[in-house]
Amino acid sequence: MIVGTAGHIDHGKTALVKALTGTDADRLAEEKARGITIDLGFAYADLGGGAITGFVDVPGHERLIHTMLAGAGGIDLALLVVAADDGVMPQTREHVAILDLLGIARGIVALTKADLADATRRAAVAGEIRAVLEGTALADAPIMPVSSLTGEGIDALRTALIAAETETAARHSDGPLRLAVDRSFTLSGAGTVVTGTVLTGRVAVGDPVIVGPRGLPARVRAIHAQNRPAAEGLAGQRCALNLAGEAISKDAIHRGDVVLSPALHAPTDRIDAWLTVLASEPKLIGTWFPARLHSHAVEAGARIVPLGDPIPPGGSGPVQVVLDRPIAAAIHDRFILRDVSASRTIGGGRFMDLRAPARKRRTPDRLALIAAARHEDPARALAAMLTAAPVDLPAFARDRSLSQAALPAVIRAAGAATVGDLAVSAEGLDSLQRQLTATLTQFHDDNPDLPGLGRERLRLTLHPRLPKDAFLAFLRTEADQGRATLDGAFVRLPGHEVRLTPEDEALWQRIAPGLQGDTRFRPPRVRDFATEFGIDERDIRRVLKLTQKLGRTDQIAHDHFFARAVTAEMVAIILDVAAHTPDGWFTAPAFRDRVQNGRKVAIEILDFFDRHGLTLRRGDLRRINPHRADLFGTDGRESSPVGRPVFKTGWGSEPVPGGFDSHSLPPDPQDRT
Repeated sequence: MIVGTAGHIDHGKTALVKALTGTDADRLAEEKARGITIDLGFAYADLGGGAITGFVDVPGHERLIHTMLAGAGGIDLALLVVAADDGVMPQTREHVAILDLLGIARGIVALTKADLADATRRAAVAGEIRAVLEGTALADAPIMPVSSLTGEGIDALRTALIAAETETAARHSDGPLRLAVDRSFTLSGAGTVVTGTVLTGRVAVGDPVIVGPRGLPARVRAIHAQNRPAAEGLAGQRCALNLAGEAISKDAIHRGDVVLSPALHAPTDRIDAWLTVLASEPKLIGTWFPARLHSHAVEAGARIVPLGDPIPPGGSGPVQVVLDRPIAAAIHDRFILRDVSASRTIGGGRFMDLRAPARKRRTPDRLALIAAARHEDPARALAAMLTAAPVDLPAFARDRSLSQAALPAVIRAAGAATVGDLAVSAEGLDSLQRQLTATLTQFHDDNPDLPGLGRERLRLTLHPRLPKDAFLAFLRTEADQGRATLDGAFVRLPGHEVRLTPEDEALWQRIAPGLQGDTRFRPPRVRDFATEFGIDERDIRRVLKLTQKLGRTDQIAHDHFFARAVTAEMVAIILDVAAHTPDGWFTAPAFRDRVQNGRKVAIEILDFFDRHGLTLRRGDLRRINPHRADLFGTDGRESSPVGRPVFKTGWGSEPVPGGFDSHSLPPDPQDRT
């Protein structure tokens, strides 16, 4: 159990910790000289229950509230200290407000310096304390008179702490590691040591870790848990980690940093949150309200943007927190806001979304997501979020410090379906499937001569709109279930196909041999077939364009068609040519020499592949764009109907991952067929 002290300056917090543990938590010479706590102090003791209890002693001075906040995060029980002679003071009230905003519901009030007050005074101060605690989570906390000088009440307080220790539930330690750093120093012979509370997960000697938000890689050389050497540290314990790494030093790590499992490293500087404003705050919280944000041990400048009306004193609501620098955080981390002059506490709350958008942040969908994320149970939060939009599962698990092993159970409990890395509601998936069928049916009715609807155009039609990778996963699942057929960049219903008339099929059978065999890399053009067969060029061109829709040919250049199988064969040759260059860049002559079809035709072919994104061109050099290889059947899937200059299908609108847009050949102004 971790116990954190709270209370006004000079009310005897440090003396009480020493009386309970035998350890003087004041460690700085200035602290001893001035008789007050300036920085965080730590003490550990077996109070008699067999477990090691850690104490975090915090300053009570109003100018050191930021230091108090660094120690308040991660504590299991608050030990509120109020001197019997002084009674409730300003920092008493502020500390109580902070503890309530941090959600600390377990506490004991120590009425210190009891030897200086008679029964009447003690009763009066106890009444003041009850009035301050009224309406907070600590309203029923016991008040125990103690005197560090005479020893009165110390044994009774120790007994109460032992009882609280036994009631402290172990924190969940199966997830990824998060340790909030509150100190960084160097030990002779050991190197850099950081201390803090393990917020989630566990850490073992030898583990690789990341120090966020800067992303410094490190390795754990040794661990002290609850002030004792240990092989591992668990959630809820105060730990000292001896870290080693090329970039690791005392000066490289600061209070407020977080030691993380590498998978959790994703710093953020824009967070949607739920904010509660103290009734004592004199101002409305309006747009771009300036403040200082405290969360665990981190402190950063912030601007607050209400996502609705300005929040009045005593009110609460969703806000966006825009930070002046990135921090390492997790969803449902508690935070406190203080004014920029550090003279008062404004309010506090919890983080709801670590990846908040800068635009459209007040839309109904965004507000619904924030409201849904307020559920602390991950399964309930996921189920509620899915009513508003699909959820990115890797980000959902990372930002909530969930292990990948725990994610399937959360998905099942939420009743969610998965599409790639997205979770969608069962109703949402059913809606997508129905929309897919209805959209394709309507398209085929309106365009019976076209093979299918462009994949990107279809994606933009359906709601909710899925990211491209998730949408492709959805389409492949639908294809596996027989509800759709993928034809490269096109999608169609399984029963739909474009057919040639008997006359056109007969003409195609005469043309096809000319696109194969030894001349397949330099096939005749439209005019050559027309001359050979004595048929009008327009008829030849019309039939070849129909075969293009059927996926039998590709139009490489104007009036120059290649068999689809030959297109795939040329792709394989290009891949092989690129593979035999030192850096993957190859020249047109290298391809020409392999297909032996002349410079002009080789350039036409490579220009065709450039347009469709298979190759990326830089001057006279080209390289393969692996993101587009599947369009030509080079990854084992059915090749796609590329090269079709049919703009009404929507083909050619898909962004190419290489950094430009893929477009089909422009229609020839002389082409009237």
